[in-house]
Amino acid sequence: MATTAFSKNKQTITLSKQPKKWIQETTLLVLSSLLALLFIAPIFIVLMNSFKGKFFISDLPFQFPNGETFVGIGNYITGITKTGFPQAFGWSLFITLFSVGAIVLFTSMTAWFLIRVKTKTTSILYYLFVFSMIVPFQMVMFTMTKVANTLRLDNPIGIILIYLGFGAGLSVFMFCGFVKSIPIEVEEAALIDGCNPFQTFFVVVLPMLKPTAMTVAILNTMWIWNDYLLPYLIIGTDYKTIPIAIQYLKGGYGSIDMGAMMAMLVLAIIPIIIFYLSCQKYIIKGIAVGAVKG
Repeated sequence: MATTAFSKNKQTITLSKQPKKWIQETTLLVLSSLLALLFIAPIFIVLMNSFKGKFFISDLPFQFPNGETFVGIGNYITGITKTGFPQAFGWSLFITLFSVGAIVLFTSMTAWFLIRVKTKTTSILYYLFVFSMIVPFQMVMFTMTKVANTLRLDNPIGIILIYLGFGAGLSVFMFCGFVKSIPIEVEEAALIDGCNPFQTFFVVVLPMLKPTAMTVAILNTMWIWNDYLLPYLIIGTDYKTIPIAIQYLKGGYGSIDMGAMMAMLVLAIIPIIIFYLSCQKYIIKGIAVGAVKG
């Protein structure tokens, strides 16, 4: 009898908790949906205005295109013609791919070295990388530009080295957190099997760093692809990236072809949105693994 009464009381408590859980889940879903709409709304507004005539965008920014305001793909044709978008896309793709590749490769090797080689020098280097994350770009902007010009880094190859320098701080910090979770016995076993340090890193360690490597790649891709100031300061208009090319839609006396600009913004964000959506699962996974195990 006592066991039966206890089971009934437990069932009653469980049933009483279900409405509360349902309310919490519903509230969370509603808040998440509202937050998603808040972030998606600007992208949708840009997409909607990219099909309007340039004279209607400022007056009716939130109105759907109709028979009077709709111009089809005219804005896209105008924007591509004025900005030289294919060439700008090529330079952006080249700089982004090689910059991100360099950041992932060299910072992962650096993090592995800093964690496995425990000396005062490596400790100082680690804290210098961490300190670089809090230094505002504006503090080094002019000196960096002068040094880049002096060292002949004012070209698409040179800017890759500069991106490597600016992206190293956060990337090394994230890789270090994950390298700490890798058992040293795995690397010792590889050395016993005859692997040298390079083989140990590329064959054993680097595959284990994949979650964090993907996270680092995604974050740096989004930064470099959308960056305007650094390419403008270093390579200027000789090798226009997409943000610089879009800026040239601004004419004299502050006049802007808003229709063409909206169209080019859409073309600029489509690749990065596709890349992010296809790889977003690695961001949470990589950060969680590095934070928990590190």
